[in-house]
Amino acid sequence: MATYTIIGANQKQYSLVTEANIRSWIAEGRLNEQSLIKAEGEAEFRPLADFPEFAETLAARTALEIAPSFLSGEAAAPPNTSRLAITSLVLGILGLITCGITAVVGLILGIIAMVKIKNSRGALGGGGFALAGIIVSAIFVLMIPIFAAMLLPACAGAKRAAQTINCISNVKRLAVAVRMYADNKQNHYPPATNWCDVLLQVDASLTNSFHCPADSSRSRCSYAFNAQLSGADAGKVDPNTVMIFEANGGWNVSGGKELLLANPRHGHVIIVSFADGHVEQVPESQQAQLRWNP
Repeated sequence: MATYTIIGANQKQYSLVTEANIRSWIAEGRLNEQSLIKAEGEAEFRPLADFPEFAETLAARTALEIAPSFLSGEAAAPPNTSRLAITSLVLGILGLITCGITAVVGLILGIIAMVKIKNSRGALGGGGFALAGIIVSAIFVLMIPIFAAMLLPACAGAKRAAQTINCISNVKRLAVAVRMYADNKQNHYPPATNWCDVLLQVDASLTNSFHCPADSSRSRCSYAFNAQLSGADAGKVDPNTVMIFEANGGWNVSGGKELLLANPRHGHVIIVSFADGHVEQVPESQQAQLRWNP
């Protein structure tokens, strides 16, 4: 029986190899047409394709184009999918939830992944993921201005609402301080000329309650006191009489409807506290009906 010597992928020579062994290795993809081999008694190695006895077996294997692993017994492993490519696609999709913020990172990672896959010469896979990540991320990046246009009004509205709530709280605290003063002064309201100073003496924690968060001025106080309530007997005052209201003035400012804001800070309403201590948001259309005379 004819035997052969072959040179494996590890450059080692393997002797006494039979025809059956060689045909089996060709079928398994461990030998191909370029594999070096010599028959027993030959001096030089030749490509396996030069041996006609193996032509039929080689022809059957040619279409598969499997790289040989010469006697190593190892199967060719599929390329690893690029993690950057997958991350790019995930971040791109999340751009819908994050208003395009993660899509910016996804676009960058997708481009990096595409370059690495291209330069890996087949060692890395996932080009489809990278391309999808780039496309999806780019779409959401382009939509960032649209998201911003949608969010800005909502954010502005939320800010105005928060400022209005804060202002109502301020006026309510000042009204409570007025009632506390009256309880200690035979039920009389504080003097209008220095009402801010008086309320601070009643409650020193009111320092930050005198300024409305929507007031862009540097005024220490954003509110005024109804001058007609100065020193008045609370028991003889109509409970719906204006007591403290938003105004442009300053510290210890008092007066009447002439001080009402021409340009309300909270949309089309002003914050007003009344003689009985309750607080309301009064629309511009109803300000003419406010009661000033006790």
